[in-house]
Amino acid sequence: MKPCHSCQAVIDEYILDKQLEPLRELTVDDFNLCAECVTVVDNECIECGGAVYVPDGETESPDYCPACRAEMIDRTGQDPGWRATRISG
Repeated sequence: MKPCHSCQAVIDEYILDKQLEPLRELTVDDFNLCAECVTVVDNECIECGGAVYVPDGETESPDYCPACRAEMIDRTGQDPGWRATRISG
């Protein structure tokens, strides 16, 4: 059992698995925050329309879900980060 990266509580894998269901392919083994320290927001990924997760204390939702970000890294060899670059104008 791993401790939460944020609060150091032991991660309850059952609760976290249920909360992570909308995040395609992401499992407890890939995650280092407990369910108490993160919010899952549905329909926020600009690539697939899937869910993203927002750690407590963050004010903005990421543009890419973890699965799409990983796919982009595999495809291009570059990390796009969590936020898309917006062109103003």
